[in-house]
Amino acid sequence: MEPKKKIAILGSTGSIGTQTLEVISEQPDHFEVELLSAGNNAELLIEQAIKYNPSTVVIGNKDLLDKVKSALEPLHIKVYSGHESIVQCMSSDSIDLVVTALVGYSGLKPTLEAIKHGKTIGLANKETLVVAGELVTSLAAQKGVNIFPIDSEHSAIFQCLLGEWHNPIEKIYLTASGGPFRGKEKSFLETAGPEQALKHPNWSMGAKITIDSATLMNKGLEVIEAKWLFNLKPEQIDVVVHPQSIIHSIVQFQDGSMKAQMGLPDMKLPIQFAMGYPKRLKSEFPRFNFMQHPSLTFEAPDTATFPCLQIAMDAMSTGGNAPCVMNAANEIAVDAFLMKKIGFNQIPYVITETMSKVPFKASPAFEDYVDDDSTSRRIASEICDKSSK
Repeated sequence: MEPKKKIAILGSTGSIGTQTLEVISEQPDHFEVELLSAGNNAELLIEQAIKYNPSTVVIGNKDLLDKVKSALEPLHIKVYSGHESIVQCMSSDSIDLVVTALVGYSGLKPTLEAIKHGKTIGLANKETLVVAGELVTSLAAQKGVNIFPIDSEHSAIFQCLLGEWHNPIEKIYLTASGGPFRGKEKSFLETAGPEQALKHPNWSMGAKITIDSATLMNKGLEVIEAKWLFNLKPEQIDVVVHPQSIIHSIVQFQDGSMKAQMGLPDMKLPIQFAMGYPKRLKSEFPRFNFMQHPSLTFEAPDTATFPCLQIAMDAMSTGGNAPCVMNAANEIAVDAFLMKKIGFNQIPYVITETMSKVPFKASPAFEDYVDDDSTSRRIASEICDKSSK
């Protein structure tokens, strides 16, 4: 029997993190937990650490260090705090694979550090490639590191490409559910609140990604992620709304043939595929039944009502620091919407206004991304504050 893969989960208390731990529980012969990290949810982090007994635990909020430390002291688990500690732990020789399930920009630095130390990456943090795709993919190529996508759409593309590496991609189609507001008019969205936006029809996800799904920004971020993961030109990527979320994405080859990956909307499947690759591990996941899904439908995304998708596609075509600025502004706008400081339809306004105020950089270095992220957040926050008055 092969040795178990030792897994570090960055963001273990979030939606992807908890489902990753469920996969590990279901596949105890293949995986074991080496490191867990969380931002503020000390209670769940302690509970996870007691159950899975990792070597190391990191709590992002330094004020919670003593609480976590005292709870785990009898288990002799190493406990650290702060974002920099997560980054430093990526050099550990005992980690085989890093699942980056952190939310937003916070995933960039630890992912880069993990790549520098030759760790295989299971990428659930799309913002890492949105913000600094060129930097991340070039470093991964230099270090010979594999980045296995955990997003269901990118996992689908990856699975469709297996055995096809010598065949050029003509086009890929990323499928989108359309989110909770599919088919709604702009007038309805004027008064839509967080409670309505958080009711996703198909997927159970964290608050930030669920709001991104409602605005279609999530699909825009995925478009940019796909560009870097699969080395594509912007014109090779299209989006189609597929409300049933059964076909997870499609690859079209130069002979016109198309391959699609299908399955029930369950994130544990792409998580397990990324961690187990190149093997498909036997699972007890629910099986798809065609008779329960007799109709699969497709439609064009409504970018007039939901402009965030087009904003992201334009940022991808512009390149440079544009996606970084867009991502930072979006994170601030989504937070403001969740706190009811701005309305749903103001989210794209905050993003475009911020992008117009941050100088364009065609070839940013890492320090530029850090500076522009910070500047964009400040500007977006000011716009949100003015809009809420």
